[in-house]
Amino acid sequence: MLRKLGSADFGKSKAYEEWDSWTAKFSGAANFPFLMLQLPQIILNAQNLMAGNKTALSAVPWLGMLTGLLGNLSLLSYFAKKKEKEAVLVQTLGVITTYVVLLQLRMAEAMPLQHFVATSTIVLMGLALNFMNYFGLLTATIWQLWEDFITVGGLSVLPQIMWSTFVPYVPNCILPGATAFVIAVAAIVMARTGKLSEKGVNFVGSISGWTATLLFMWMPVSQMWTNFLSPDNIKGLSPYTMVLAMMGNGLMIPRALFIRDLMWFTGSSWATLLYGYGNVLCLYIFNCTSKGFFVAATLGLISWIGLTLWRDAVAYGQNSPFRSLKELVVGS
Repeated sequence: MLRKLGSADFGKSKAYEEWDSWTAKFSGAANFPFLMLQLPQIILNAQNLMAGNKTALSAVPWLGMLTGLLGNLSLLSYFAKKKEKEAVLVQTLGVITTYVVLLQLRMAEAMPLQHFVATSTIVLMGLALNFMNYFGLLTATIWQLWEDFITVGGLSVLPQIMWSTFVPYVPNCILPGATAFVIAVAAIVMARTGKLSEKGVNFVGSISGWTATLLFMWMPVSQMWTNFLSPDNIKGLSPYTMVLAMMGNGLMIPRALFIRDLMWFTGSSWATLLYGYGNVLCLYIFNCTSKGFFVAATLGLISWIGLTLWRDAVAYGQNSPFRSLKELVVGS
C-alpha cells in the first residue's frame, strides 16, 4: 500500500514538474512572435531614414509607443520581483524594441528632444534597477522608490489614455490624468507614512502591475473603437500581425494559470481574445481575410485554451479543468 501511494504521488509530482517546465518554455517562446510584431516597423523606419524620407515616420505615434514602453517597464518590475525569468525576458524585449522605434522617431525629428532624453533616462535607469533587483544587488529602499515612481506614472497615464480614446466625443483635456496623479501621490504618501492598513499598503503595491496590465488591455478597446468609427481603416491591419499578437499573448496564458497569477492571466487572455482574435474576427467580417484563415485561427485558439485547461488540471491532480479557473479567481 505504501509503495502504491508513493508511486501515485511520484506520478502526480512528475506531471506537475513537467507542466511547470513546459509553461516556462511557452512563456519564453513568446519572445519570437512579439519580436516579429516590432521588427517590420523597425525595418521600414530604417529604410525611410536611409532614403531621407523622414516625413513617413511621422505616421508612427510616439505618444502611443511611449505608453507601451511604460507598460513594459512596469510589468518588467512586476515579473523581476516574482523571479519569472521568461516573462522578464519578454518584457525586456518589449522595452528594447519599443525604444529602438522611439530612437528612430527622434532621428527623424518626429519626437521632441526633451521627451526623448527623459525617456532614455527612464529606460536606462529602469533596466539597470530591474536587473540589479533580479540578481539581489539592490537595496530595498531604492527598489521601493522605483516602484513608487512607476505606480504614480502608470496610474496617471492610464485614465488619460482611456479618456483620449474618445476625443472629440469628449473634451480634450488633461483632467483625468492630473486627477489620477494627485490620487496616486496621496496613496503613496499615506502608504509610506503608515496611515494605511497592511491590506491597504499591499493594494498600493499592486497598483503598478495592474495599471500596466490595464494599459495593454485598453489597446484592443481603442483599436475596436477605431474600427467602429472608421470601418475602411481596418483594411490597413494585417491579419498575420494580429495572429502574431494572439500567439505571443496566448503562449503566456499557461504559465499565468499554472502559477495562479490573476493579473498576468487577465492581461494575457484579454489581449489574446480581444486584440488578437478580436481583430481577426473584424477582418473576416469586413472581408479582409479568407474564411480558411479565420477558421484556422479559431480552431487553433480553441485547441490551445482547451489544452491549457486540461494539462493544468492534470498537473494539479484535479478532475475538472475548470477547477483551475476557480482557484485562480478565488483561491484553492
